[in-house]
Amino acid sequence: MMSQGQGLRLISYQSRPNVSHPFLLTAHTLQPSRSWNHFSFKTPGMPKPFHLQLPLPLPSHNSHQTQTGTQDDGIPIDDVKVIAKFKTRYNYIRVLQVSRRADHPFAGSRLLLLDSPGNIHSISFLFKSLTNTYFDVFATLPPILPPGAVGILGFGAGSTARLMLELYPDLIIHGWELDPSVVAVGREYFGLEKLEKQYPNRLFISIGNGLKASIRNGFAGILVDLFSKGSLIPELQEPSTWHKLRKSLRKGGRIMVNVGGSCVEAEEEGRNGKMVMEETLKAMHRVFGNKLFVLNLRNRKDDDSSLALTGELAVPDRDAWKKALPHSLKGYVDMWAPYQG
Repeated sequence: MMSQGQGLRLISYQSRPNVSHPFLLTAHTLQPSRSWNHFSFKTPGMPKPFHLQLPLPLPSHNSHQTQTGTQDDGIPIDDVKVIAKFKTRYNYIRVLQVSRRADHPFAGSRLLLLDSPGNIHSISFLFKSLTNTYFDVFATLPPILPPGAVGILGFGAGSTARLMLELYPDLIIHGWELDPSVVAVGREYFGLEKLEKQYPNRLFISIGNGLKASIRNGFAGILVDLFSKGSLIPELQEPSTWHKLRKSLRKGGRIMVNVGGSCVEAEEEGRNGKMVMEETLKAMHRVFGNKLFVLNLRNRKDDDSSLALTGELAVPDRDAWKKALPHSLKGYVDMWAPYQG
């Protein structure tokens, strides 16, 4: 456990309304509209409908803002602009801009889609850093790590890195992304180039297989967000992968993983999101035993999403963890529960 004195200094978001409840991050498919006026059905020039797998924030008990539009209502087509669309060896890349006028939780956001089902792999807003998605949960990790660099395996367009670099002024991040076109899109459309120039000694991006990532003396923490064709990559269902990743940690290091769930829609039949999530957790449990925790995000009985965390997590550790986080992120700490199998 890193104490506040020896560890990372936090920047509070003074302009952000305080919330007493963590945001629910379960991803939902935007339901097809009965008309052609909503983006969730079809847009001109698109061969398939977009099913945007977007995390839906939970309303705050303290917030004075009311959102009449929901994700299931769909986004009016006039409020969405496709600003890039092309295929690479690894991905079907699309960049979408949602108008700030949209009556929707994701108004004003820019989204990165990398597969045919339309799962979202990066999200950014022009005037705020927090995303109300699982990227914010990822950003809670550094205060419970030993000193050292954090690795992000599955870097995307840099959503997690941006938030963590702002929150923790001493943190060094090494990101790995398999598809160079994803990084190029991040630089052109998501402000990644500016971020690299702003933090030249703290942000390092490598193109290649994240499962082969390593640095001298090991990582203090690793964030795993590795999906392909709308599903967690098969290697994550193998205990040998987790043995290898554990060896790449320094003493006291931890791993946090986006393990998906029933909310994730795969391109291939037989890669059911919930089944793949369960197989991944079983593989992790064989390596980490009772030092495995799960944060389950659910707002419908048949639709959920989860993250996993390795390492011990006693009550005193949780209290210190919450003290090191800005108010908007504290609620996530108590959502972690021991993996039950």
